[in-house]
Amino acid sequence: MENSIRCQLIIFFSILVIFSSCTTARFAGPKEPETVPVSVPVSIQVPVPVSVPVEPPPIPTVPEKILGKGLVAPEKLFVFLEKTNPQADDDFVLSLAKIYVEEAAVEGVNHDLAFAQMCLETGFLRFGGLVTPDMNNFCGLGAIGPGQNGEWFPDPRTGVRAHIQHLKAYATDEPLKQTLVDPRYHWVRYGSAPQIQGLAGTWATDKEYGNKITSLLKRLYATAFGKG
Repeated sequence: MENSIRCQLIIFFSILVIFSSCTTARFAGPKEPETVPVSVPVSIQVPVPVSVPVEPPPIPTVPEKILGKGLVAPEKLFVFLEKTNPQADDDFVLSLAKIYVEEAAVEGVNHDLAFAQMCLETGFLRFGGLVTPDMNNFCGLGAIGPGQNGEWFPDPRTGVRAHIQHLKAYATDEPLKQTLVDPRYHWVRYGSAPQIQGLAGTWATDKEYGNKITSLLKRLYATAFGKG
């Protein structure tokens, strides 16, 4: 009898537990969704580059010797001449500058020096003295005085070549690379004035001739290298 009652109680409580579980699940409500963490972008401070002023390269030292390699490009030679003589023909000046660079390179003459000397002799292509533009004489070759106005050349390149050959004659006794076009080449004592200062009293009677060319070279380098 006792066992029967005990069994009934156990069955009753089991049913009660099952019923209670079902009721709780029914009224528990929907499950709250899981919270997903949101990534917040972090502001990154990028350092602003500080511009450091760049110093221009130093102005080259003015050469002392006639032989050597020039430093100034034809376009800069053009700017230098036009700065002093803005009335000069642009195309002609640039063409002449290129010819000086080319012809000087063949004979090993510094084209910076040759171009500066041309500016001195022609007054930056203004002429106005014994030599006239149509003579293509850019260095005063043979221009001694009345009745001796100087040499004539058929074109600018020949005139420049004669100029370069005459400079080389003063600088060295080495033979020319190109056919001789300078009619006064054999009048020079070869190698007698290898330095620019040696042209004073030889190429020209002016004792300041070398200083004048050096002064023009300083101006040329100042213009070509950003400080003129």
